[in-house]
Amino acid sequence: MKYRKFGSLDFEVSALGFGAMRLPIIDGNGAAIDEAEATKMLHYAIDHGVNYVDTAYPYHDGNSERFIGRALKNGYRQKVKLVTKMPSWKIEAPSDFDKYFDEQLNRLQTDYVDFYLLHSLNSGWWAKLRDFGVLTWAEQAIADGRIGHLGFSFHDDYEAFKEIVDAYDKWALCQIQYNYMDVENQAGIKGLKYAAAKGLAVVIMEPLLGGKLVNPPQPIQDIWDTAPSKRTPADWALQWLWSQPEVSVVLSGMSTMQQVEENLASANVSEVGALTQEELALFEHVSKKYSQLSAIPCTQCNYCMPCPNGVNIPQNFEIYNSGLMYDKPDNARGQYAWLAESYRLGISDTNQQASVCIQCGDCEVKCPQSIPISEWMTVIHQVLGEGQPFVS
Repeated sequence: MKYRKFGSLDFEVSALGFGAMRLPIIDGNGAAIDEAEATKMLHYAIDHGVNYVDTAYPYHDGNSERFIGRALKNGYRQKVKLVTKMPSWKIEAPSDFDKYFDEQLNRLQTDYVDFYLLHSLNSGWWAKLRDFGVLTWAEQAIADGRIGHLGFSFHDDYEAFKEIVDAYDKWALCQIQYNYMDVENQAGIKGLKYAAAKGLAVVIMEPLLGGKLVNPPQPIQDIWDTAPSKRTPADWALQWLWSQPEVSVVLSGMSTMQQVEENLASANVSEVGALTQEELALFEHVSKKYSQLSAIPCTQCNYCMPCPNGVNIPQNFEIYNSGLMYDKPDNARGQYAWLAESYRLGISDTNQQASVCIQCGDCEVKCPQSIPISEWMTVIHQVLGEGQPFVS
C-alpha cells in the first residue's frame, strides 16, 4: 500500500480509504448489510494496508456504524483511523450535539473517534451549527478525548466552501466530492487547492461518481481504448486523483470483494504526478464527450431558482442528464427518488422532485438558455419517476 501525507498532521494515510456507505446488502434491502461478506472485505482491506475507515450516522439506515463497531473488534480498531459524521440536518438545539454523538459512540462500540466530521455542510447547515456553538462543543470533546480531530464534509459551491474553511483555523480535514467530471462543481479543483494550501487534509468522496464512471457508454470507452497504457475506466479515474499532490486519501464505497481487490491494486501503483501530459489530455476529451451526450443544455447558473413550489430545477436536470450521459438509468432513478425521500426524512425542506412542478412558467422567463423547463419537468418525472425511456 502507498501512503500519503495527511494535511498538517503527523500521520500517513493509505492512498485508498474504506467507505462504509455502499456495503453489500441482502435482498436489495439497504438496511440489511451482508455482515459476513462485508466483514471479509473490510478485514481484507485493512490486512492489505488500508488505515482509514469512514462511516456516518445515516449510512445503511444507521446500521453502517453498528456494523463497523462489530467488525473492528479483535484488534482491527487499533489498526485504523475511524471516522464518522454528525447528522447536521438533525441538529435542532445545542443539546443535540451530545445526544447524537453519544449514540454514535454507542453504535461504534468505542469511546472515541479519530476524526469527527460535520456532515454534508452547505451554507445553511453551517450557519446553524456555527450559531449553536458547534466549534466550542467540538473543542471540549477533543479536550476530553472523545474526538481526535475535527473536519467537515461538503456539498455546496466554492464560495460556501471557502467561507467554512476560513471560519476555523483548527480544521484537520475536509471531505469533498471530486473527480474528473466535477472539476468545476461544488468545491472543485479550486477548493481542493485552497484547503490543501491552508494545511487541511483533503479526503475525496465519489471518485467514480457513484459508479457512473465505471462501464462507460461505447463512445467513452472508444477514447480510453486509444491510450497506449491499458487501464479500466475505474483505474483511470482513480489514478487521475492520486496523481494530484493535494489529494490525501480517496474513499471508495465498495460493495464486492472484487472491487476491494481491484481498488487495492490501483492504490498500490499510485503516484503523485504519474500521468503524462498525453494521458491527462484524454480526460479532457472524455469529459467533453460525456457532456455531448447530455440532453438538456443547463449550465447550472441557477437563474431559475428559487422555484415557488420548491422544485430544485438544476438538480433535476443534472440527474436526468447524468442518467443519459453515463448510461446509468437505475442510478438516476435512485437519485431522483432520494429528492422525495430526503424530504420525508427531514433532510430537505421541500420535495424537490420535478413531479411537484405546477407548470407556472416563472422559471422559463429567467432562463438564459431558453430551456422549456415546464416541458422538461414532465418528461423528467415520466422517465425517472415512472420508468419511461429516456428522451435525448
